[in-house]
Amino acid sequence: MTTIGDVVKVYYRKKPAFFARIDSIMPDIKKNWFMVELLILTTPLRKVTWILREEYINGVPFTMEGNEIRIEPVSPLSIESDSKGSAEPAMRKVSPKNGRKVIPFKRPKKDAKEGA
Repeated sequence: MTTIGDVVKVYYRKKPAFFARIDSIMPDIKKNWFMVELLILTTPLRKVTWILREEYINGVPFTMEGNEIRIEPVSPLSIESDSKGSAEPAMRKVSPKNGRKVIPFKRPKKDAKEGA
């Protein structure tokens, strides 16, 4: 079940349109409907409130102004473990400098075309 704090992908006309975070879900005046406040994760950020049934919050398609909309929860990214099986992301370990741990960025792989 999708709930407060979840990140969702919103589909418009069966195509991914944007990501949003569910900030609140409150009962609406209409029975079995809810006011769902979404923070749309675009630049600039936008907040909208949609009045939806529970099944719409959980992925059943619905329409707005004749256009099909669907909300799909986004699964958290899995954390890769290093060869020793720790829960830290897989990356080289770097010795601390001035009491701080330095975590290097992974360098992107160069295309064969770029090297020519």
